[in-house]
Amino acid sequence: MSISKAVIMAGGFGTRLRPLTMELPKPMVPIANVPMMEHIVQLLKQYGMDSVLAVLYYHPDAITTHFGDGSAFGVSIEYVLAAADYGTAGSIKNAESYLRGGRFLIISGDVLTDFDLSAVIEFHLERKADATILLTRASNPLQYGIVITAPDGKIVRFLEKPSWGEVFSDTINTGIYILEPHVLELIPPSREFDFSKDLFPLMLQRGDKLYGYVADGYWRDVGNLSEYQQAHFDVLGGSVSIAIPGERKGNVWLGKGCTIGRNVEFRGMVILGDGVTIGDGCIIESSVIGSQSCIEPAAQIYRSILWNGVTVGQAAFLDADVVGNGVQIGAHATVMENVFIADRCRIGEHATLHPNIKLWPDKHVEPYAIVARSMIQEEKWARELFTDARISGTSNAEMNAEFAARLGTAIGTALPIGATVVSSRDPDPTSRLIKRALVAGLLSSGINVEDLQTTPIPQTRIATHTRGAALGFHVRRSFRNPNQTDIVLIGSDGRDISTEGTKKIERYFYGEDIRRVPFERVGQLRYPERQNESYLANYLQLLDAERIRQRRFRILVDYSFGMAISIFPGILGNLGCSVLAVNGYIDPYRASTTAADEDNRREISSIMRSLGYEIGFKIDPGVERIALVDDRGYWFSSMRLLTIVTALFLESNRHRAPFTIAVPVEATSEVDMIAARYGVQVIRTKNSHAAMMEATRDQRVLFVGGTRGGFIFPEYSTATDGLYTVGKILEMIAVTGFALSELDTQLPKRYQARRAIHCPWHRKGAVMRQLMEWSASYRRDLIDGVKVFTDDDCSILVTPSPGSSEFMIVAEADAEDRATGLVEMMAGLVEQWRKDK
Repeated sequence: MSISKAVIMAGGFGTRLRPLTMELPKPMVPIANVPMMEHIVQLLKQYGMDSVLAVLYYHPDAITTHFGDGSAFGVSIEYVLAAADYGTAGSIKNAESYLRGGRFLIISGDVLTDFDLSAVIEFHLERKADATILLTRASNPLQYGIVITAPDGKIVRFLEKPSWGEVFSDTINTGIYILEPHVLELIPPSREFDFSKDLFPLMLQRGDKLYGYVADGYWRDVGNLSEYQQAHFDVLGGSVSIAIPGERKGNVWLGKGCTIGRNVEFRGMVILGDGVTIGDGCIIESSVIGSQSCIEPAAQIYRSILWNGVTVGQAAFLDADVVGNGVQIGAHATVMENVFIADRCRIGEHATLHPNIKLWPDKHVEPYAIVARSMIQEEKWARELFTDARISGTSNAEMNAEFAARLGTAIGTALPIGATVVSSRDPDPTSRLIKRALVAGLLSSGINVEDLQTTPIPQTRIATHTRGAALGFHVRRSFRNPNQTDIVLIGSDGRDISTEGTKKIERYFYGEDIRRVPFERVGQLRYPERQNESYLANYLQLLDAERIRQRRFRILVDYSFGMAISIFPGILGNLGCSVLAVNGYIDPYRASTTAADEDNRREISSIMRSLGYEIGFKIDPGVERIALVDDRGYWFSSMRLLTIVTALFLESNRHRAPFTIAVPVEATSEVDMIAARYGVQVIRTKNSHAAMMEATRDQRVLFVGGTRGGFIFPEYSTATDGLYTVGKILEMIAVTGFALSELDTQLPKRYQARRAIHCPWHRKGAVMRQLMEWSASYRRDLIDGVKVFTDDDCSILVTPSPGSSEFMIVAEADAEDRATGLVEMMAGLVEQWRKDK
């Protein structure tokens, strides 16, 4: 087979499989009564790879005890134990001394697959590749690394755990690789280094022979509890070809020494391990029963997976559950769907376990007890916790005090004892409840908290950075959905917390191996004084306040019943502005609905025209974004506002050119046209606040403009701040002498049309793949979605929505009808692609 050694990556924690993996490494979790890693060993042996190296980290003894030297499985197995979590490629570098003999194959020990490995090896040899990645197609590729290849299989782009805007194909990385031994020289020793994030991008940059092979067959990453259940259903349904121990008789696989009572009904495919006893009158449907388990008379088990040594009492009922080793379920007990019971739990007779709950090892449920957990919460947080740096959930349901306290302890456990966290919230009562629960969890894990209380998030970001805190968080009523509450986590630099940080918190949150400190080390809660005064001083120091005062602006400010009213009137007074305030008090229940907002804007337009105010600003309740109305009473769209603010910035900073500005890929080319006049470079970012903040890491970037009314001035902050944006606009108008209405008529004008197209989630990846194929001959940007440029200076941006089953199509042209026509043309293609198989 030309493979000197097969490497099994067997160091995974199995965090999302808890509580099943509390005492067991993920590769040892059974599929059809056989550890997942054993299925992998059998696959390798099937294709002639009998020299195996297992890379271990978490609970290694369970693996070495089961497999020994491999002789019992017809292979030779060696082991290497990582001293630390060095990442996927780093752990292979740690085993370099075992791999110098020739080309080797790498495969994860916690996947289920029946791929033809000989085919990918042949492909690798034919291409004389340095590395080959085995690929497959997925209906929902979001959680995997996406690989884009040329027709000959050479990889042209690699995206690790992409956002929907980066899902340019449904071809995903399976984590199975063939590498030539010299590739190991590219991996630095004793440091975290990942194949997808580090090694493969480096090889692409170097121009190495990096190929992808799309395999036929079955593959599933058994990454969470629902995937674990689905893997079993696929086995029982015959979707995957694996070895099942025992002898098949009809629709039942029987292990050695099984005892089957009278009138037992087996429905669907059923797998019984060795020494299983099934009592009289039982019904077993589409289930797996582990060895030495005893099912007493009249019990009913549907679509469930029972591990070894389980006892199910007389007339007990189970439906779509997973039951760990040595669990005892009493007579007449009812275990409803999607219950996960870890090892050695005891469920008393007549007890009832409600759906969607988990029991950790050694728990005891008393007879006749009813165990119930929030079904909503378990469904929600079992899938994912963070969306970027934000956690969102239904207020006081998914997002409740119990959840927040648990999250606080997880955050605290991820930080060193004695670290400081800055906290704040908006005026919403649920936000107050959630913030207090979060603080309690942090304190209990030995973290000090500096509570800014009711403070806008831009101030919290600045305070987190300037006060030297390890982390910050802000709780708010969601502006996306007023029935939800958001928790936003802030890194020590004031930007969003990193992905690595969120993954670490998730590990503790799902694992529940959290830190509780002794009472004398409980964290301290402090309330910093003079926070507003500090913010005001910094604000005024960075503006040309005197120039603004000389201009004597007459402005209108709509505070949107938000927190800006607590500090901004004093700032505007200091700047010498004459101000008419609208909606100038805090009321969390009057967050503007779309209808109310439209009525409010019409009223403000009338005021602007009749009273002769120069500029009107609407500050969003969270104080991050603004909207702007001019002396004509004309409200600028968020795209036009970006053009205007960009023009003001470039003109008032022309003496600093050349420099760079950044805007999202969705922004109109009006920005590029204006920037060209000043010799300023424009870089494009993804369509998110997080991407805008990341752009400020480039020291050449002096301005980041958003498409939703948010602007970043890196000299002041690394995030959007609506109050500073207002001050900066006033300063730039004072410096340039421009009038907004006149500026609007002088600047270039492009037209955008947009349309949302429904697309089922499972078809999104396929649509993106066909879009990539269709657009291959065009000039295009692949920053966030696919942006195609036509020969007549138009563009079409197609982006899959991250939160809904839709694609957003945005077309831009010099004429409105041309933009509309492009949108309709692309909408027709998307509708066609979503139906194609």
